[in-house]
Amino acid sequence: MSFTGVPIVLIGLSLLLVGLGAWLLLRQQWLLQWLKGSAGLLLVALAVCSALYAMNLYSYRELKPDAPVATISFRQLAPQSFVATVALPDGESHDYALSGDLWQLDVRVVHWKGLFALLGARPGYQLERIQGRYLALEHQRSRERASHAIHRPSLGFDLRGEQHRLLLDTALLSAAYLPMADGAIFQVVPVAGQLEGRPLNGVAESAMLE
Repeated sequence: MSFTGVPIVLIGLSLLLVGLGAWLLLRQQWLLQWLKGSAGLLLVALAVCSALYAMNLYSYRELKPDAPVATISFRQLAPQSFVATVALPDGESHDYALSGDLWQLDVRVVHWKGLFALLGARPGYQLERIQGRYLALEHQRSRERASHAIHRPSLGFDLRGEQHRLLLDTALLSAAYLPMADGAIFQVVPVAGQLEGRPLNGVAESAMLE
């Protein structure tokens, strides 16, 4: 089962629960109507929670081994001041202002447990944060550093909460700090449970050798 197949299954379950709840609420037989009404409302509430869960899952993408999760290019504005363009595999991209000499990308990964794990549902990921860092310790302590949260806001509840541990495990992966340079392009790839930043052009390769 693909990662996007899980939210589709949950949406189908939501529709089934809505139909069952509506059927219980609208029946004309009023024996034990209070219990039936309560059961119907509970099913509708479960359907709403399931739909919100599925919508939150759509903010994640399927994690594929050795497939890039982001491509990051840099444009220098001033000494130790850069604009980082973070491009996703689907073509979506955003710019972030970073200060310092180095950059780091954090990625949130979710792994399925229980039934979905038995069905072979693949893990998913969401970009979490990008930040800059100075090489000099005195600059790191005294100068302003930029850190940007780049994950999408959650709807209703956060999948990273403890209440979701029965369905999934979450982990935060971080690429090692790599140098920023004008015109440098890097690709971030998951390798053996870690993130690896790979230079894509000569500028990036030269920056890593300095």
